[in-house]
Amino acid sequence: MSGGSGERLLEELVRTAQLASPAELPVVLNRYAEAIGLGRAVIYLVDIQQRLLVPLAEGEPALELDTSLAGWAYRTNSLRVEEGHSGGLNVWLPLADGAERLGVVELNMTTLDALKLRRCRTTALLLALIITSKRTYSDTIAQRMRTRPMHLPTEMVRAFLPPRSIGTGRVVSTAVLEPAYELGGDAFDHAFTEDVLHATILDGMGHNLASGIATSVAMAGCRNARRSEADLDELAGTVDEALAQWLPEQFCTGVFAQLHMPTGVLRWCNCGHPPPLLIRRHRLLPNALERPPEPPLGLPASLAGTARQVHDVSLEPGDRILLYSDGVVDSRDEAGEEFGLERFTDYIIRSTAAGQSAPEALRLLIHAILEHRHNKLSDDATILMFEWQPPDP
Repeated sequence: MSGGSGERLLEELVRTAQLASPAELPVVLNRYAEAIGLGRAVIYLVDIQQRLLVPLAEGEPALELDTSLAGWAYRTNSLRVEEGHSGGLNVWLPLADGAERLGVVELNMTTLDALKLRRCRTTALLLALIITSKRTYSDTIAQRMRTRPMHLPTEMVRAFLPPRSIGTGRVVSTAVLEPAYELGGDAFDHAFTEDVLHATILDGMGHNLASGIATSVAMAGCRNARRSEADLDELAGTVDEALAQWLPEQFCTGVFAQLHMPTGVLRWCNCGHPPPLLIRRHRLLPNALERPPEPPLGLPASLAGTARQVHDVSLEPGDRILLYSDGVVDSRDEAGEEFGLERFTDYIIRSTAAGQSAPEALRLLIHAILEHRHNKLSDDATILMFEWQPPDP
């Protein structure tokens, strides 16, 4: 097949996929893959707990993420090739939109050369962008990523959550949140504006619909102030006023952080929450970001008495910042033993030393916390981590 013919088919894939429903996408992809010599194609999406790779189309079995070759491609964000049962080749490629890992695609072919490999990679890149665009309005994709029904308060909070991971050439921010289907009042947010990463973690009082509503109002207030270019103290004040006005009986704790990506200057405001943690050169710097405590969110300025304090520090390349809710370290097993801050940070340090990416390190960590509690958490456990790694001069 000539290069020009391949280009035309690729253009047809993009145009047809844009008009296809998520249920029709596997059919569109298969038609293109067969025409271009890549054989049969299967799309697998990761479930919301990142334990399974679930086929987008019905009829294929789900794959264990930790034990399958498909899972290896997902975990390492790299290609994997194996010999198929019928003598051909199975090619597994990760589906990722920047730092956000979506799943994998399987392609089956008789031979693999440099041209086919390039077409495989291009197809996977385009497919990830298409899935990202469709999942914003597709319940089909949301349904395929779930393994059981979700509680109403969790549905409400998850509707506000951003992608699990975002990144640029200078920084990656990633988060995990459990229990995935019975969430109470925890939430996270991260976004970019110009040269700044904005990161937020929130913990609503209680573990019911009211706490979820409080967290959602706090999240909306945070985004509204951020998009109006408010400074951190003004941003926290906006959330204070919103909760005091609309939900006077509800409070949240939280941390609002801003990282200036060109310089590595970190600014943050802590509102009654566990202090952020700084990991540098594979070790925790004790109390590096601990400052005098502030009251929780929900008190208007007239009652709080003083403006919110904003702190700043300069990071070094490779530094990792951890924001977490108390359900992470306070989680206890049946014998009453806490998971604890030391075990929490040690897990991150060992994962970093092993060369694991930030999203993979948090995936393994949240599974370790769940196993500590036999998959039954008594409180929400949320972790957000960002890593500043500017390019070499």
